Amino acid sequence: MTTTTTTDAPALTPESARRDELEQRASSLTIPSRLFIDGAHVDATSGRTFARVSPRNGQVIGHVAEGDAADIDRAVAAARRAFDSGVWSQQHPRERRKVLQRLARLVEEHAEELALLESIDMGKPFTDAVAVDIRVTVQALDFYAEAVDKHYDEVAPTAYDRLALVTREPIGVVGAVVPWNYPLMMAAWKVAPALAVGNTMVLKPAEQSPLTALRLAELATEAGLPDGVLNVVPGFGPTAGQALGRHMDVDAVTFTGSGSVGRRFMTYAAESNIKPVSLELGGKSPHIVMPDAPDLDHVAAQVASGIFFNMGESCSAGSRLLVHRSIRHELVERVVAASRHEVVGDPLDPRSTLGALVEDVHLERVLGFIAGAEAEGATTLAGGRQVLRETGGYYVEPTVLEVEPSMTVAREEVFGPVLSVLTFDTPEEAVALANGTEFGLAAAVWTTDLSTAHTMARRVRAGTVWVNCYDDSDMTVPFGGYKQSGFGRDKSLHAMEKYTQLKTTWIKL
Repeated sequence: MTTTTTTDAPALTPESARRDELEQRASSLTIPSRLFIDGAHVDATSGRTFARVSPRNGQVIGHVAEGDAADIDRAVAAARRAFDSGVWSQQHPRERRKVLQRLARLVEEHAEELALLESIDMGKPFTDAVAVDIRVTVQALDFYAEAVDKHYDEVAPTAYDRLALVTREPIGVVGAVVPWNYPLMMAAWKVAPALAVGNTMVLKPAEQSPLTALRLAELATEAGLPDGVLNVVPGFGPTAGQALGRHMDVDAVTFTGSGSVGRRFMTYAAESNIKPVSLELGGKSPHIVMPDAPDLDHVAAQVASGIFFNMGESCSAGSRLLVHRSIRHELVERVVAASRHEVVGDPLDPRSTLGALVEDVHLERVLGFIAGAEAEGATTLAGGRQVLRETGGYYVEPTVLEVEPSMTVAREEVFGPVLSVLTFDTPEEAVALANGTEFGLAAAVWTTDLSTAHTMARRVRAGTVWVNCYDDSDMTVPFGGYKQSGFGRDKSLHAMEKYTQLKTTWIKL
């Protein structure tokens, strides 16, 4: 089995890393390039591959097998055989726990390698990949490993001569389609709970960032996961993605990505075997800053990190700042100053706080939103330009725009480092603005008044509402949205529900 390795030098931490060292180690990586089906690396049936272009410099870093419907068929068949054999689905829960825990330890051991792959593949700073993506991936694997043998079934209250058992069973073969912004972490959020309860899987990573998913499958096999339990098929949405969504032998699909593609998966399910679908889609998450907000310097820092972290390529990015008119000038001045302290640069440079956008097409989309906002009358308070063109990479300045609620940039998801600033005068107006988009993924309320915090949190229609913080989280709490931000939840024990189905066994004594 081909493995992906780095040099034998001591592992780097974000604090000790230097750009030249990171570039040297990145250049020594073996780029995963083949599909992973039934425990083995295989070429695409068609023989086709696609180039992986690194967004940091626009250069090709490898070619990856391009899976299509024939390869999805192979992967689903392998997953079905593995599920029906019971080699995983009927294992004692503590044995499944051991495998997931071993996988978590392997991810820790290969943290630098995985972070480098993530960084060169989709453009995020190496330091962020280590500090967030790898850390949370390990947390997800450990959390569901520990949860797997602590779930109990039910005995229903019935008549004395009747016994009714209510049990949760694995749903079967799960298709998972994950996005390019947090490739490994999003995969772990789906793979860990689905495998923990005994399912088998076919994972289709985004074509913009397939490398860590392929490496994860290798490490899972090394951890002891039986062949066929986790299969990874890179490919494109209209071919591999659609084939997975329409497959008659896939029992459930979980998807994270755009609303337009999420709708297609609902159509695929309706037109095939009516498989359950769970969706985590986009967001247009607001900060609601009340006039009594605590410590505006801290608020400004949180607003800036909430939109500029990961280059704004986060579904829960705090892309709207709703600020009370009485403190607007003070706060916006601080946010603009914070934006100018961000360092846009090569993802392998430890000084960079913003890396590259994922691809040239997305770069043009983000720049198009900014140009469109200016054409509609928005005022650019900071940023707004492409930078570092000479590198060949896809870099945009942190951007702050003063906008009106009717403007496109204030309503639609940009998925880039672009903050829209709006002003309100009353709590009612703030709630109306917060709820005034099709999305409902997350929000934050900044206030020192406990009653205001509770009232606003209840009135804002979002899956997560933070109070006096932003993007704080833990594996113990669910993540998902209201409205067109989707349905179903990742993280927490609740995530396990969508990968199981209930069975009633009624016994007459």
